Amino acid sequence: MESKSRTPWEKMELIRNKNRPTIRDYIPLIFDNFIELHGDRHYGDDGAILGGIATLNGIPVTVIAEVKGKNLIENKQSNFAMPHPEGYRKALRLAKQAEKFKRPVIFFIDTPGAFCGIGAEERGQGEAIAKNLMELMVLKTPIISIVLGEGESGGALAIGICDELAMLENALYSVVSPRGFASILWKDASKEKEAMQIMHITAQDLKSLGVCETIIPEPVGGAHMDLYKMSENIKEYLVKKTDEKMKKTLDVLLNERYTKFRKIGEFEE
Repeated sequence: MESKSRTPWEKMELIRNKNRPTIRDYIPLIFDNFIELHGDRHYGDDGAILGGIATLNGIPVTVIAEVKGKNLIENKQSNFAMPHPEGYRKALRLAKQAEKFKRPVIFFIDTPGAFCGIGAEERGQGEAIAKNLMELMVLKTPIISIVLGEGESGGALAIGICDELAMLENALYSVVSPRGFASILWKDASKEKEAMQIMHITAQDLKSLGVCETIIPEPVGGAHMDLYKMSENIKEYLVKKTDEKMKKTLDVLLNERYTKFRKIGEFEE
């Protein structure tokens, strides 16, 4: 089945397929010399967000990604890809380090949302997300974000501030999870599938709305059908865009980033 003929619900089932590639599958095929870095220098390390430095086609870059697992053990280690505040603080620490050394930042989004447990709230989940939004908007180095699977709520947006947003062909990106949307709008979480029909959260929807700039094609049947081809498609996009963004002056880069987000939601009657 081609992506354009899939319903949002069918895409959700596809991106939650246990065989769908995760960031740990992609890194060795897209980047060279990856070195993982840990900790936020405030509280601890968060397994839901992976970060480090690498080279992309010979160019030093900082890679920061939300981590999904493929089995129960991996998912427990990464808290089912739901970051704590220390994860977002780690991401910001590494982004600021990239700014210092003039490395492009590459974010990979793949989360059902930020963790909403008591401990996360006590350690300032909302503040950590808000600070990322503020700091990344003025970060003086190129930023590219790619939605690998699902990107939901502030948990995704905290690493979604960028100069260019790309989405894999079957990826979904939304301001709130479909279940949360249904709970708020109809007070009935069971209407999740119905909610997805009206939320306009597919890559194709978001490109038409100007939220996403690029759709990265997936192999027929989804990314899990050909990991090497999928990695090749992502790498080709990243090489092109990092080169393009690095040629811009900082003033132009920051102005275009500001304009990118200011124009979201504009419409004409």
